[in-house]
Order: sequence, then C-alpha cells, then structure tokens
Amino acid sequence: MIDNYFDSETYSKIDFAVQQIKKGEYDNCIFENCNFENVHASNIQFVECEFINCNFSNAIVKNTAFKDVQFYNCKMIGVKFNECDPFLLQLKFEQCQLNFSSFYQLKIPNTNFNNCNLEEVDFTETQLQQATFNESNVKRAIFDRSNLTKADFRTALNISMNPDENQLKGAKFSKENCIGLLHKYQIVIE
Repeated sequence: MIDNYFDSETYSKIDFAVQQIKKGEYDNCIFENCNFENVHASNIQFVECEFINCNFSNAIVKNTAFKDVQFYNCKMIGVKFNECDPFLLQLKFEQCQLNFSSFYQLKIPNTNFNNCNLEEVDFTETQLQQATFNESNVKRAIFDRSNLTKADFRTALNISMNPDENQLKGAKFSKENCIGLLHKYQIVIE
C-alpha cells in the first residue's frame, strides 16, 4: 500500500536533506533545483517525473522505482542505481554528472546518456542494448560482460573496453573512438 500519492506537482528549491521527502508515489511531478544529496530516498516511486538541476549525489535509492524518469543537468555522483527497483525501470539522462555511479546488472536497454560525464561508472553485466552515449565521457567506465548490442558510441569520449568481454554486435563506433577497443592489446597507433 502506498503511503502518499502526489500527482502533477512541482517541487522547487527544496533541500530534502533538511526537509525529509515523503514516502509514496510521485506521478508526473517535476523536481527543480532540489537537493537529494545523501538523502534516504528508498522505497519511493517516481513515475514519469522530471528532475532538473538537482543534486542526487550519494542518495540512497534502495527499492526506489524510476519508471520513465528524466534527469536534466543533475549531479548524481556515486548513486547505486543497481539497488533501485528494476521493475519497469526506464531512465534518460541529459547533461548529468554520473561519476562513480553503478548500474551493475540492470536491464536498461534504450537508455539515453546525452552529454553526460560517466567517469568510472560501473556497467558490469548491464543490459544496454540500443543505448546511446551521445557526447558522453566514459573515461574508465567499466564495461564487463555488458550487452551493448546496437549501442551507439559514435560521439562518446574516452572509450576503453575489451570487445572479447562484451556483446557488441551492431554497436556503432567512430573511427576515432574505436582505438579504445584495442586498448587491451597495448599497441601503438599513430
């Protein structure tokens, strides 16, 4: 049973580290310039919500549902998305800082990472079929036994992954960034 139900509400400039977020379901809500840093946002459902200019760094999202949720210009460093509710999980990221976050073993096909910083993000065993990494920095991101079938890395930056350890059938790379697929061979390309 859901504690509270919030529909089509806008939350602006709220510091949820001070004012605790209410547990419940947030449907078609907008969160703008809100602070969730280090907040326990567990067991909350966000359905078709938008987060704009929010700070989610180190937020705890255990069993939190993100169903068709969009993040714009959000700081989300160290978020363990792998602990959120995987049922109907659907995310979109635009101009977000996701460094050190984890998507370990999640099924998030068709996810868009547009102009995001994904340094040292853990994508181990993640299902990322047809995901897009448009203009995103994936420096030291971990792609290990990940399904990247038909993923688009053409404009991604700082790619380094082992093609033998990932499913890459139909994945798209530019000539410039495919050098990161040869990194394991320690060859020099001039």
